[in-house]
Amino acid sequence: MAARIEDYALLSNCRTAALVSTTGSIDWLCLPRLDSPSVFGALLGDEAHGRWQLRPADPDAICTRRYDGDTFVLITRWESADAVAEVHDFMPIGLDPDVAIRRTDLVRRIIGVQGEMRFAQRLSIRFDYSRGMPWVRQTGTESHPCLVAMGGPDAVAVRGARLTAADHRHEGELTVRAGEVRNLHLTWFPSHRDVPPELDTDDELEQTKSWWQEWADRISHDGPRRGDVVRSLLILRALTNHETGGIAAAATMALPEEIGGERNWDYRYVWLRDAALTLEALLDHGFLVVADRWREWLLRAVAGDPGDLQIMYGLAGERDLLERELPAFPGYEGSRPVRIGNGAAAQYQADVVGEVLVTLSAARSAGLDESEFSWPLERQLVRFASEQIERPDQGLWEIRGEPHHFTHSRVMMWAAFDRAVRGVEEFGLEGPVDRWRGLRDRMREEIDTRGVVDGHFVQYYGTNEVDASLLLLPQVGYCEPGDPRMLATVDRIEQTLMRDGLVRRYRTGTGVDGLSGTEGAFLACSFWLVEQYALTGRREEAHALMDRLCGLANDVGMLSEEYDTVAGRQLGNTPQAFSHLALVRAADALTRTAHRPR
Repeated sequence: MAARIEDYALLSNCRTAALVSTTGSIDWLCLPRLDSPSVFGALLGDEAHGRWQLRPADPDAICTRRYDGDTFVLITRWESADAVAEVHDFMPIGLDPDVAIRRTDLVRRIIGVQGEMRFAQRLSIRFDYSRGMPWVRQTGTESHPCLVAMGGPDAVAVRGARLTAADHRHEGELTVRAGEVRNLHLTWFPSHRDVPPELDTDDELEQTKSWWQEWADRISHDGPRRGDVVRSLLILRALTNHETGGIAAAATMALPEEIGGERNWDYRYVWLRDAALTLEALLDHGFLVVADRWREWLLRAVAGDPGDLQIMYGLAGERDLLERELPAFPGYEGSRPVRIGNGAAAQYQADVVGEVLVTLSAARSAGLDESEFSWPLERQLVRFASEQIERPDQGLWEIRGEPHHFTHSRVMMWAAFDRAVRGVEEFGLEGPVDRWRGLRDRMREEIDTRGVVDGHFVQYYGTNEVDASLLLLPQVGYCEPGDPRMLATVDRIEQTLMRDGLVRRYRTGTGVDGLSGTEGAFLACSFWLVEQYALTGRREEAHALMDRLCGLANDVGMLSEEYDTVAGRQLGNTPQAFSHLALVRAADALTRTAHRPR
């Protein structure tokens, strides 16, 4: 059985990621890319679905863990009654893209600290989402053992210690003494190629540590919660593909929003909205070059006709994200179905163009120069938005029920036209500015008339319900945080969406999303409320809520999508970009308001 979601730590090489549990088991790893099929899939099942466990043979050994500084080198310290040892897990960053398409590596370095400790390995390799049992053979020597597994287009080599077959898995033991170092290597490579040579572990470790630490040292943040902000920005970077610039929403798929329920989605893709918001967080902390790379990614993904715009793409801009079920997996704690792909790719979500244009406008204000195609692309996106102006949508929350005119979506359409106008007025760019002003004014009149009931903003036209996306309205400049309509909206959110002090997205009992079951508190929404509190003078409440939310992160600073306040556990895919970028924004808001009078 998989561990609790909060018991996992992330390893990353900015192309893919692995999840390592507190028992030393790598239960999730897709190779060679984050959205490739899994090789280790025990996260969604058990050992039979693939994992690599490395832990002391002593069942009473206890562990603590941390990252080595501001890196993704995970140090797990094991202590038994008479011995101490550490396991340093990392994925070499591999800066050469020509090498990256031919190999991906994961290293587990065991260091003896005190006494003598015996470690046990249990290795189950399952290619193609556990649908492929590999052909496995021993190719090394007694002194340099090597296990090679192949299946279809994929192959892995595991080196460093002798492993023997045992009931469709491989097992082995090794002992380390104080001062001794043992390195275990896993290398993925295309099965039609020869086994790659071994890495120089010392060099790769130093290069990887230096790369992550140098990146983190560039982060600009002098306010509260600096450690949480730095780790969150590192996670956002880990979810950004090193070659393509695509920013994934999370590292996992099918982790449930309700244990045992059907709300299990694949989040390993690039949502334009999530990527744009991630980019804004990175821009606010000094990473302008990332904006340039993502703008190039956007141009490649959208390509010719904006009428073909999708709300999400693969990491390199792939369009075919067909949603389907994987019966080979029983699901995390029995939560089925397990889905790959994502049907939301075919939805119309009216807010997406606005999110993109708000971010590109922020990049322009931060000093990003125009490229030959950047402004023409934005103009085409504005045209697309204007052509869809009457169309209802599925909204920010990707409902699978009937489309509506969601107030947040309508505000983001207003924001799209507003940023287009600013491009002309503030930066001297060319465009039909009078038409754009007219569309902007039309949207404001409509929203102020139909999106407000009883003095508060509503979830969609024709209802009295609220949802947490309304907390974003001040963030894009539609109204001030202290606008009486916003204050009334916050009051309604507190009354109807807060449970045990955390915010839910909307009331699932209304049936608006077309799904059965319920879900936990959506962490990003509570961070949005922190920002709203901070900007409206409720600083003590803002700090208290921020402290609680940051306290929900696991021992290495990771947050998933949601939190179950009753069971006291994380829910949903992890680590979740939306949660971490919202944390960063909330911390920034607390910084900006630190010296305001109460």
